[in-house]
Amino acid sequence: MIARSTEDAKRWVEKAAAFYRTSGKRIALAEYTNPSGQFVQDEMYIYVLNPRGTMLAHGVNERFVGEDFSELKDADGKSFIREILDAANSEGSGWVTYKWYNPVTKEVWPKTTYFRKVDDIIICSGVYGE
Repeated sequence: MIARSTEDAKRWVEKAAAFYRTSGKRIALAEYTNPSGQFVQDEMYIYVLNPRGTMLAHGVNERFVGEDFSELKDADGKSFIREILDAANSEGSGWVTYKWYNPVTKEVWPKTTYFRKVDDIIICSGVYGE
C-alpha cells in the first residue's frame, strides 16, 4: 500500500471533476465505477453521491450504485454521509474523517475524505490513515 496524503485525495477529486466537465455525466459516472479505470488506484477510488445521498458511482463496489447511503454510519456510529451531504449542499466542498473498511488491508481504518459538489453530484475520495 502506498502512503497517501489528504492532498492526494483532493487532487483525485479535482481530477475527477475535470473529467466530468469534459466527458459529461454519463461517461464520468461509468468511468468512476470502473474498477480497472483511471479513478481506482490501490486504496484510492472515487465515489459519487447525489445531493440526497444516493450512490451514483463507486470505484470498488458497483453494487452500491443506486442505493441510499444518507443514513449510513461508520464503525463508530458516525453519520459521515450526512456530514458530507450537509456540507456539500451548503458550502460546496469540505473534509470529513470517519472509520471505514480499507479494501487493500481488509481492516477498518480511519479515513479522511475530500468532497466537492459539481452541478448535481458530489464527488468524493479519501485516504486511509493509521
